[in-house]
Amino acid sequence: MAKKGKEKNTNNKAKHSKLIAQKKNKIKSKSEERKARLKAIVALAKTTKSTE
Repeated sequence: MAKKGKEKNTNNKAKHSKLIAQKKNKIKSKSEERKARLKAIVALAKTTKSTE
């Protein structure tokens, strides 16, 4: 038998999933930015070291 009536918790689950996805994307983008900054610093250090 199929359930009748209003679905339970679907709205809250959808909101929670959206917020968790935002959080994961934010963490991922921050780590990518950090890696890019470190690569730039390392490249700059290598170039200055090689010119000296």
